[in-house]
Amino acid sequence: MSARFSVFLRHFRRNPFTQQVAHYSTARQSKQKTYAILGLGAASGLALLYGASTLKVNAEEVELHPPVYPWSHKGPFSALDHSSVRRGFQVYQQVCSACHSIEQIAFRNLIGASHTEEEAKALAEEYMIKDGPNDEGEMFERPGKLSDYFPSPYPNDEAARAANNGALPPDLSMIVNAREGGEDYIFSILTGYFDPPAGVEVREGLHYNAYFAGGAIGMQQALYEGAVEYDDGTPAIVPQMAKDVCTFLRWAAEPEIDDRKRMGMKALMVLSVIAVISYYTKRHRWSSIESRKIIYKPS
Repeated sequence: MSARFSVFLRHFRRNPFTQQVAHYSTARQSKQKTYAILGLGAASGLALLYGASTLKVNAEEVELHPPVYPWSHKGPFSALDHSSVRRGFQVYQQVCSACHSIEQIAFRNLIGASHTEEEAKALAEEYMIKDGPNDEGEMFERPGKLSDYFPSPYPNDEAARAANNGALPPDLSMIVNAREGGEDYIFSILTGYFDPPAGVEVREGLHYNAYFAGGAIGMQQALYEGAVEYDDGTPAIVPQMAKDVCTFLRWAAEPEIDDRKRMGMKALMVLSVIAVISYYTKRHRWSSIESRKIIYKPS
């Protein structure tokens, strides 16, 4: 029965009519696939045309990425320029401290980094620190000490928002680590104030800055040529002041950065000596043991 069926199937496949039907079926399937591909392509084209016609590009959403600047302290074996740190503190004290706090830095942290102990003590005494309560249960003000932290320009966040059109000026203690790009971003923001390009409208109370997200920033331009008179006679141009305050903020975010790099260099030196001793021990002291042969004699 199976042999007869096989013969019948073989004759059925060789039948011209059967071959014509199979060819027609294959051609129909190919044509359906072609139509499906063409339909999908047409639908995609229409979707792109519709999206292009309804897409609105706002110039305010264009944001420039800050360039990478060659900071002298970026390398693993490079230290901070402490003269720049001192100038940057002067820029912060005379310009930035009017709105921004730096609450995680104490006056004693300046000793050895930008000021001597006498200079830091005299600087601390210029501030009046709220303290207390006293024996009568009342708060009072006293001159600052080395152990005090830099006071905030506002008593609370609500007062800070009220004085800045609802915007809260961030604390600058960790601002370099908190912003992508670090010093490059801060430098670009400080030097990125321009007149808005054609087609960009900045609402009242905001200022155009090409490097700020959205292009409109609540902080007005703070650095102008001659805004600070440096103690060491360095010309106070805008890029110089921006560079110095960025260096100071890098130190404020990581006051131990130079010590950490110094300890890293010492650790590398010790590890190098240990590596040489280990190689000598492995190569020479153990060579006789590793090259010896053990022969077992049959008993």
